[in-house]
Amino acid sequence: MQICVSALFGVIALVNLMQMVVGRQLGGPSRSRRVGGQLRWESAAAAVVGVGGVVMAVSKTSWLAVQDAAPEEVADALGLQHRRIVDWTGGTSAAYRQGVFVARPVPDWTIAHGRIHLTPGTDATDPRFPTWLQTLSTHLGDVQYFATDRIGDCHAWAKVESGRLTRAYRYIGERGEVPLHVGEPTDVEMELGVGQRRLEDGWQDWQDPEWDAWSAAMPREDHVMRIARDWSICPLDIPDGAVSAPGIYGFPSGVEPCYEP
Repeated sequence: MQICVSALFGVIALVNLMQMVVGRQLGGPSRSRRVGGQLRWESAAAAVVGVGGVVMAVSKTSWLAVQDAAPEEVADALGLQHRRIVDWTGGTSAAYRQGVFVARPVPDWTIAHGRIHLTPGTDATDPRFPTWLQTLSTHLGDVQYFATDRIGDCHAWAKVESGRLTRAYRYIGERGEVPLHVGEPTDVEMELGVGQRRLEDGWQDWQDPEWDAWSAAMPREDHVMRIARDWSICPLDIPDGAVSAPGIYGFPSGVEPCYEP
């Protein structure tokens, strides 16, 4: 029996809220690791902002940025099925529930946005993720990937240039892990002071000063947006009402839609 993802969204949100309240840890430490010798969670309330005329939750989503590729090319590379032509408002809102929306909001960049189905069967913590992104690059040229989940304190960015994964970083705050670290930090990362550290050997013996220094070097959602802005385009910078061209809304192979924009 198919369970509609939109119906599950409220359950997921409730689970995430419970995790914040309880402050559960899985493995390593969570953000704002230790204050006065005790573990503590930072506030992770989901922000809501206007993006291109859409009221869109910033937290818990992911997107690709591809330069000089038409939305049809990106949709083909992603293997999207059940396609519909949808305006920016409807497509962006729908892709936050399920499916993927591909559009060209500015002249030079195409964005593929999807909270659940952008990377079906994998994510930036999966060993298959680099291969998936490099495979996309064989069809589209240089590709960039960004993800942020302020509730789970999980953030990622990656890019493939000339067919090679030159940079990738993934931080999972609720487990205190950096499962993906490829290449050297870019200039903007160095400027922000993020993307440079893992959970180094001997962390079990760290004291408050070590935890404070490590926590300060871990990324936040605003860091992901700043990196996206420096590398290509930050979705938050798209002016309200500026997107007139429609985009393509669809689903990866094997995913059946249960929500329509």
